[in-house]
Amino acid sequence: MGAMLVLGIETSCDDTAAAVVEDARTVRSNVIAAQDVHREFGGVVPELASRAHLDLIGPTVERALTDAGVAFRDLDGVAVTRAPGLMGSLLVGVSYAKALAAALGRPVVGVNHIEAHLLAPLLEGAEFVYPMVGAVVSGGHSELFVVERPGRYAIVGTTRDDAIGEAFDKVAKLLGLGFPGGPAIDRLSDQGDATRFSFPRAMLDSGDFDLSFSGLKTAVKRAVAHAAPAGPPYDARLVADVCASFQAAAIDVLVAKLEAAARAHGARALSLGGGVACNRMLREKLKALGARLGVPAFHPSPKLCADNGAMIALVGSHRLARGEQDGADLEPIANLDESGLVDAPARLA
Repeated sequence: MGAMLVLGIETSCDDTAAAVVEDARTVRSNVIAAQDVHREFGGVVPELASRAHLDLIGPTVERALTDAGVAFRDLDGVAVTRAPGLMGSLLVGVSYAKALAAALGRPVVGVNHIEAHLLAPLLEGAEFVYPMVGAVVSGGHSELFVVERPGRYAIVGTTRDDAIGEAFDKVAKLLGLGFPGGPAIDRLSDQGDATRFSFPRAMLDSGDFDLSFSGLKTAVKRAVAHAAPAGPPYDARLVADVCASFQAAAIDVLVAKLEAAARAHGARALSLGGGVACNRMLREKLKALGARLGVPAFHPSPKLCADNGAMIALVGSHRLARGEQDGADLEPIANLDESGLVDAPARLA
């Protein structure tokens, strides 16, 4: 039997991505087309994202096939993000994938891209041990999961307000650092004093595994206004110190909650996924946490932290191997709670 080649398509937000994965292990190609149209607005504009996906999806898929050295006829299946995300963006990807699969006579499978973020390290040789506690952290998500095995998950913690990636973006916008804000804050934090501002570590003693970043954003805004009442442009030293102090506060809380969840649920491994998983301090603290608990800690390389087609093809390959597939009635789902990713009840004590 030949290798199984699966095309993965990801259009949940503002990146149009496609990839070809062989046998759920080898990434033959991984193409991400960023939508620069959102930079001037300091955030993703859903209508513009949908229109950009329409323009980019065809060329992006074709490039993924070219980079992989395969033709459409070589594909064994098509996997596509069907949840969660921006409804218009998801609709573009799902519609394209269903049409392509029908034209090729191949199966199509819908994938929850939160599951894909959790499992992405498998594409780089990770060997998971279960139960595993994982966090998906991005501009739209801050969730902690218990993973009993691939395909079986339970949410144990989530954000009460803003996602951690959104907090990074909003602080970066306040400081005039542009969008997306995470990379800029990560870089400038190296130059700053993380002790200059004592920002709050919200919900550390809440007794659960939930997170909150809204108050942290407000504290940053007030601190900047007090330190520089004349407003922007801000002194470079102030910007670096705010970045370092903010980043330390946000990551301290996330890692503390991850540790609490890992201890409570007897985690035998840790995993991190999503765009914020690129953050160097977070990756270092995850490694230190794994060493402290005596368990392996996994995270993808930066190219697999952002929304990408390779992780979609990975999960799609698993579904196809289990004999699962979707049909012409496959529809996108915007909300994580309605996506069917987690077992009922969705939350564990």
